[in-house]
Amino acid sequence: MLSSCSEYLDIVPDNVATLEYAFRDRVRAEQYLHTCYSYLPRIGFGNDPALVGDEIWSVTLNAWTYPNKGFDIMYGGNNVTNPILNFWGGTNGATNLWAGIHDCNVFLENVSKVHDLRDYERTRWTAEVKFLKAFYHFFLFQLYGPIPIVDENLPVSATPEQVAIYRQPVDEVIGYIVGLLDEAAADLPLTIDNEITEVGRITKAIAMSVKAKVLITAASPLFNGNTDYANMVDNRNVQLFPQTVDQSKWERARDACKEAIDLCHQAGIGLYTFNNVSLGLSDSTKKVVQVSQIVADKWNKETIWGWESNVRIGTDGPNSFLTSWSIERFTIAYLDPSWRQELISSWTPTMKMVELYYSRNGVPIEEDVSYDYNNRYTLTTVPASERYYMQPGYTTAKLHLFREPRFYGGIGVDGGWWFGLGRFNENAQWPVQSRFGQVAGMGLAGRYSETSFYIKKLHNYESVFSLTSLIEKRWNWPIFRLADLYLLYAEALNETLDAPNAEVFEYVDKIRERAGLKGVAESWTNYSRFPQKYLNKTGMRDIIHRERSIELAFERHRFYDIRRWKQSPAQFNGAGLAWNVRGATPEEFYRLIPLRYIEYNLRDIFWPIPQQELFINPNLVQNPGW
Repeated sequence: MLSSCSEYLDIVPDNVATLEYAFRDRVRAEQYLHTCYSYLPRIGFGNDPALVGDEIWSVTLNAWTYPNKGFDIMYGGNNVTNPILNFWGGTNGATNLWAGIHDCNVFLENVSKVHDLRDYERTRWTAEVKFLKAFYHFFLFQLYGPIPIVDENLPVSATPEQVAIYRQPVDEVIGYIVGLLDEAAADLPLTIDNEITEVGRITKAIAMSVKAKVLITAASPLFNGNTDYANMVDNRNVQLFPQTVDQSKWERARDACKEAIDLCHQAGIGLYTFNNVSLGLSDSTKKVVQVSQIVADKWNKETIWGWESNVRIGTDGPNSFLTSWSIERFTIAYLDPSWRQELISSWTPTMKMVELYYSRNGVPIEEDVSYDYNNRYTLTTVPASERYYMQPGYTTAKLHLFREPRFYGGIGVDGGWWFGLGRFNENAQWPVQSRFGQVAGMGLAGRYSETSFYIKKLHNYESVFSLTSLIEKRWNWPIFRLADLYLLYAEALNETLDAPNAEVFEYVDKIRERAGLKGVAESWTNYSRFPQKYLNKTGMRDIIHRERSIELAFERHRFYDIRRWKQSPAQFNGAGLAWNVRGATPEEFYRLIPLRYIEYNLRDIFWPIPQQELFINPNLVQNPGW
């Protein structure tokens, strides 16, 4: 259904009263239901603000300028007169979410009038629209902070005073969203019966998982006792941000996460493992390939909520760049000269992400007692023992060696391998070679990775090239998958305890085991310079945060995580580093150079409300710094 929303955007013929026509029978009402879905932001595939941050670097190549307007914000900042990705008003690449909320209210107010709608359908459709209404409020809340609550549409006869609504305090917004999600979940199905026609529609597991994310967000430092926003007080003298930390918020989040996990298990959702026995792959290669297929194996068992779009690249706007075909074009390395007319490779991993992944021993490389961290940028030769991960005999940096399987499955590095794209023999994979003049490097067609790295994670291994055309194996974007929920539960549980217990370790270790790593306790005890780090709340918090950033890398979660952890200025501000892509020899190439400087300050956390909206409604408080 989600893949065909655009067919329902104009559901009313000319000269026909809108509501009378839209709700006169079941067919028209279902079209209006699709219209309510159509406002979902193009998560993952479109101008998604969460795809930027410190994970992905983007460059301008020929006529292509950042195939996501979020990069414009990250590199140049936003503005109040004509905001980029204006989800408040629906301009500059964004969906108008207030219009979406308005149409959800219209549906809820009128669905009872549909004479031929069966009761169970009316109940289910109402629940779906309540969910969408809650999600649109939450999406706005994450970007703008405290927002108005629009529970009912104002009548045409509303006075100017009634129209001039207020932003509501954080706790009231969260309470409203959670209340709507609870109402929706009560009437939603546990699973989708007809996946051919209904895949992507909202289920009880989706609603409760989003509720868990909402409560985790509310409990996190950005919204829980954040004194940076002590001066956000409206003209009623209402404080919009709570100024004291409320530990019970973590308890509510913990309980919501566990409830969502139990529902997901009941619905048959489980951790994904790649096990195509016909390929005859070694366990090492399976672990590497698995990383990308968690995302790109369409509607796999780990997906709680997914998004798919059939709209290919269009003109500037919210419907641009909306397919897995587009994502693969932006991220795949150049592995054969004949491909260069089709690929763009303008989204590339940052050096920060390269260094974030664990060592082979499952601990941070800066902590590993056996990892030569101080000499990680020096040259070495790939040993034969690393043949499943890197090209034996190739000269590379020590940084690229002896890393965890998720590193090699998520990132294409100079001297590494790329499985798939027509090559399914692990002994004859595509070699990634990124130095100046090499196939994946700068100098041939002018299309290359400015950081020298490539995102392997966002491609299906069965996609192929036909001479100069990419033929993708279409996949959906996993908005929410089970690993995300497990790690949210571990985070919330850890925050409610004086010291982490066995259950905290259990849910982190489920993810680590799937990745081919030992458990937290064994890894830190045996390999970390801080062997007792995992035994205290603060240390385990750091471990969980890093585990989330690795497991969910390039999946649009780190952007919101860094913000809610109140770390964004420290993490996003500054100049990134990259290998010298203009270097042809190993000595020239493996030299660090700075990239563009990013200036990210307190005001950039919450986006500006358009200035025109403040002129219209003086009761709205602008976000700090704008």
